[in-house]
Amino acid sequence: MRILVIEDSRFLRSAIERTLVKAHCDVIAIGDGREGLRHAQDDHPDVILLDMMLPNLDGTAVLRVLKEDPRTKVIPVIVLSGLPQKNESRLKSAGAAAYIEKSRLNLSGDGNDLMKFIHDLLGELSPVSADSSQS
Repeated sequence: MRILVIEDSRFLRSAIERTLVKAHCDVIAIGDGREGLRHAQDDHPDVILLDMMLPNLDGTAVLRVLKEDPRTKVIPVIVLSGLPQKNESRLKSAGAAAYIEKSRLNLSGDGNDLMKFIHDLLGELSPVSADSSQS
């Protein structure tokens, strides 16, 4: 699975990237909204993890452009935010597939919690493993 992470915090971006790589994902990790949007349009990831507070183009603008662009409108976007969940309905109505408060993001271990969340979101039933596509 190819996942684009657009997060300006170098520490969190690196932690998410390590977690997803452990879960056998191909990860592109970007710290800037404009650059993240370009990667989404060029690379067509399977899922985007999108922070709201970004330099050069904020997450709300990135989400809006992604959902207006025929090349990217079908890519599920999971919003990562440090803000309370009261913003969840507004973001979902803008096109976000899901919302995760950063304080609830579990990046420990092998990444199974985050991958389960992503797979549940995508409607897949089996956990990610290196051998799952070979059975």
